[in-house]
Amino acid sequence: MLKDIIQERRKKLNNFIKAGVEPYPEKAERTHKISEALASFSSLQIRQPAEHKKIFICARIFGMRVMGNIAFYDLRDESGKIQGVLKADALVGSPTLRRRKDIFALFKENLDIGDFVEVGGVLFTTKTGEKSVEIKSMRILVKALRPLPSQWYGLEDVETRLRKRYLDVLTNPETKEIFIKKNIFWRTLRECLQKEGFLEVETPVLEATPGGADAEPFITHHNALDHNFYMRISLEIALKKMLVAGYEKIFEIGRIFRNEGISPEHLQDYTQLEFYWAYENQDTLMKFVEKMYKETIKKTCGSLIINWQNKKINWGKKWQKIDYSKIFKEKIGLDFNKVGRDELFKKAQKEGLKPEVGLGKGRLVDLLFKKIIRPTLIQPVFLINQPAEIEPLAKRQEKNKNLVCRFQIVACGTELGKGFSEANDPIDQRQRFEEQMALREGGDKEAQRLDEDFLEALEYGMPPAAGFGLSERLFAILMDKPVRETVIFPLMRPAKKE
Repeated sequence: MLKDIIQERRKKLNNFIKAGVEPYPEKAERTHKISEALASFSSLQIRQPAEHKKIFICARIFGMRVMGNIAFYDLRDESGKIQGVLKADALVGSPTLRRRKDIFALFKENLDIGDFVEVGGVLFTTKTGEKSVEIKSMRILVKALRPLPSQWYGLEDVETRLRKRYLDVLTNPETKEIFIKKNIFWRTLRECLQKEGFLEVETPVLEATPGGADAEPFITHHNALDHNFYMRISLEIALKKMLVAGYEKIFEIGRIFRNEGISPEHLQDYTQLEFYWAYENQDTLMKFVEKMYKETIKKTCGSLIINWQNKKINWGKKWQKIDYSKIFKEKIGLDFNKVGRDELFKKAQKEGLKPEVGLGKGRLVDLLFKKIIRPTLIQPVFLINQPAEIEPLAKRQEKNKNLVCRFQIVACGTELGKGFSEANDPIDQRQRFEEQMALREGGDKEAQRLDEDFLEALEYGMPPAAGFGLSERLFAILMDKPVRETVIFPLMRPAKKE
């Protein structure tokens, strides 16, 4: 039983204390990471008197076996692993062999898998050819009071793995590798933008008016100001105000919050990248984004061909452009430019989509597309020519005001990025916000709000610009994992107390 194991480990903790050993010292001595010791093994191993070659390693014990007066330890740090060999008569710093054997017995009887130790010693190769460290001095750095999950079976229950992610990372090399790759993913995106001359900025998480997306926000109370604020659902509005301020290339990588349902593709809080580029448009933006994606995917995955749900996804080819309006008419059987809201609502009902009563025309078009057409788009494509009703912040097309200058990156049956030429006509923007407010009054909780502060900024003048956003959903798809498994500590319902 776990309770008995913890009790036994507490006894061992007390044995160290009784022997005058501090089981949680403030300082550790380390001269080499394990990978560094192994990389310099030939120059560090015994070739002359041992005292000239002594190194110090700090590591966690992942395995141990004791055979009489010799103990073998599987030592691991973040960089690698090495075998530690402790002999009773090899310890230095004690005047008598008896005292050395007493120290050996203390470690032999009271160390456990999971403990952290500092070992000082010399490198050598065993008769079986294993690179090892012969331990001359040893200190306990941390006495672990709970046992680690088995390194062979790990944490099999998904909920437990996500709640105790630190144990999942510790015992599962695949999980550890995911978060190393995630660092590469965001770092490469940042470098692509910085090389292009973009300035990284930070904007507020709390907003008086949430905007920039169709989503229901979280609400929080600000005690000092005695006012309720919304947690941002997008980075868009604040960054576009920076275009008004005179910046021409800006971006932010930040956390956003949407009070929506959980699915393999959705979380309530997640990281998003958005960037805005003055004097560019949808067409030039698509070229830059395709190049940026390919560079990021190659560095993150090592290849532009990835495996997703037993399918080969080729990001390396030139991405096809698909006309949203044409494929909608072809697959749904309706021309959204000619039909009204009621006909779209009936079609959604007929398809078994259970549309909410308050949804407007644009949201119904989007619902039909997401549920029926998008899952069939597996290889990377650009979707263009969307209806104006589904993107109130995008610029209308000059030749057809019912469509917007927007593109979506779709692959693996889902949206993996979105960009558009930005609406900057304050009169048109107000009209479109008012249409959104009418939808809210009709029961659509995710329709956008009228933002007077943003409209005022537009009235000062925002240059023509293109903007783009992507979330960590792209990384999850690249890893072929549900998105919450690519987040270190996903938010979960609190566990029931035993």
